[in-house]
Amino acid sequence: MKIRVTLSKGVTVPSLIFIVIICLLSAIYPKLTENLLNTVKDFIFINLNYVYVWSVTIFILFLFYLMFSKFGNIRLGRNNSKPDYSFFSWISMLFAAGMGIGLMYFSVAEPMQHYSNEVFSANTTVQKAKDAQLFTFFHWGIHAWAIYGIVGLALSYFAYRYRLPLSLRSCFYPLLKDKIKGKWGNIIDVFALCSTFFGITTTLGFGVVQINSGLETLNVVPGSSFTYQVIIVVVLISLSIISAVSGVDKGVRILSSINIISVIVLLLFVLFLGPTVYLIGSFTEGIGNYINNFFTLTFNTHVHEENMQPWFYDWTILYWAWWISWSPYVGLFIAKISKGRTIREFIAAVLILPTVFNFIWMTVFGNSAIWFDMNVADGALSLLASNPDALMFRFLEYLPLTKITSFLTIAIIIIFFVTSADSGMFVMNSIATKNARISPKWQTVGWGILLACLALMLLNAGGLNALQSMTLITALPFSIIMLLFIVSLVKALSIDKNYYERDFSLTTVPWSGQSWKERLGRINSLKDKKTTNQYINTTAKEAFIELQKEFEKNGIDARINQYSDPQKVEIEIKYDIVNNFIYGVKNESKIVSEYLLNEENLQDIDDNQTFFPKSYFGDDRKGYNVLLFTKNELISDVLKHYERFIEIISEEKNEMFVSSNTNRKLR
Repeated sequence: MKIRVTLSKGVTVPSLIFIVIICLLSAIYPKLTENLLNTVKDFIFINLNYVYVWSVTIFILFLFYLMFSKFGNIRLGRNNSKPDYSFFSWISMLFAAGMGIGLMYFSVAEPMQHYSNEVFSANTTVQKAKDAQLFTFFHWGIHAWAIYGIVGLALSYFAYRYRLPLSLRSCFYPLLKDKIKGKWGNIIDVFALCSTFFGITTTLGFGVVQINSGLETLNVVPGSSFTYQVIIVVVLISLSIISAVSGVDKGVRILSSINIISVIVLLLFVLFLGPTVYLIGSFTEGIGNYINNFFTLTFNTHVHEENMQPWFYDWTILYWAWWISWSPYVGLFIAKISKGRTIREFIAAVLILPTVFNFIWMTVFGNSAIWFDMNVADGALSLLASNPDALMFRFLEYLPLTKITSFLTIAIIIIFFVTSADSGMFVMNSIATKNARISPKWQTVGWGILLACLALMLLNAGGLNALQSMTLITALPFSIIMLLFIVSLVKALSIDKNYYERDFSLTTVPWSGQSWKERLGRINSLKDKKTTNQYINTTAKEAFIELQKEFEKNGIDARINQYSDPQKVEIEIKYDIVNNFIYGVKNESKIVSEYLLNEENLQDIDDNQTFFPKSYFGDDRKGYNVLLFTKNELISDVLKHYERFIEIISEEKNEMFVSSNTNRKLR
């Protein structure tokens, strides 16, 4: 019985070889591999940190430009396409995939670690609390979502607008054209698959440790041995596989909606049963502080503060690298669920809504922990800052209904775990199959089993830190790839807008409808250099000669100038004070799309270059194709420009600008 396979050998085989080698090295020689990769990572963070800083800054500026530009109305799909998911389901899914376990893991831990960090020990307690909130906002705000937004936007635009595969290789189409189908495309997808696998594996490994810690705190399991971690992984990956096999429309969407509701319930519980007035006030002040310091934080490399640089590398640069390394996975998933949205709607939702929610979440949990540490716990939570696995559950002990909220927290982490894993399986299978529409379910199951096995192997051997370093290292080259995504988007969006906004040809303005059969023949033909020269030497030249005679009858001295390289002819009227009037026609060439070379409905051409007669003027205004003009229509067009010229030079306010002496100096 033949087993159906949709995996691409050019992507899957090299990816699996690289993944297995790195994981085996991390498991067999965890310390050696970790030290080696950490050396590389530290070199990048210390010597090339500006690459991350500038890249993330460019991502933000570009997305805000697109959101407020004329490109914002372009739809990610056909012009009449509609979103596949409701707004609530869409936001729930992108949020669950984008942050997930991280919010539960760091919502208390990061503010507490900033608050208790020795580098800020000289500050007052109040200032340390403000800085802890500010830096947490900075790391989990617009900057993080701009990274995801660039990848998600590029993928969804080229997949749904250009109808290319939902693959990172498609984002290079304007630059590489059909080369994306070959080895260059495979290299890009191999990089994306490995980066996605490493990111998900390390995150899920740390998620298992936190779940184990929570269950141990609640006395559900007696310890945190490897046996219990195996049981947790088997159960959670099994749930993830069931969800992934059921598809995005069912499993992922339903779980994401359940989780966002659970998260809101827990958030409101802490808000109203914690220091409510303090939290609302600190949130308001924190937003203002973030806005006021936005550009300072964005560009600050702490190059003048040596004592701050280790903190800068370990937090800000590490976060930018972490978000970038996760962006292929998150971007692919966001693109999958964003068909039918406009660019403006996409950017606004991806940048602003999750950022605002993150700020609320981090304020409620982080600032509550700091408040309890200052007023109730007498510094007990600060002492646990280095143990983030248990810190969330210790924090909940200072609130009522501790057991219920702890179980709810574990449930949320589990669902985040499942939604991250199942969407990760979907994304990895999508990359490995070059976005095959229908894949056998065993492939999805296979990715889940591989995730579970390698995560457990690394957990047991202590190799997760080494794999995390490898993930962070891959962020450097991918940040350059993301900058190229922007170049591709700019090129493609300009073509897109020009296509839909291009007006009728200027040759239709003076046309009366006469000689329509001749015009139809010219429209549907591509001209060579010889026939274009023939048009210039006959139709254009005859029109100018007839005009010259008529100008002479009106006492105007007009002369005809003709040149051979390139072939062109012009009529010129000289003036002493103002610039000369010139209207000319020259032989111009352009490149024809390769798709039209074999088009049956067009005349055959030998190569992809075609020629046309183009008008030009004495004042360097942009000309246009005059191929369809008859002799009389060309005369009409010359007179139209001559009338414009006379009106301009006759107005007193234009005297200085149209003066020939002034323009000579300008030229």
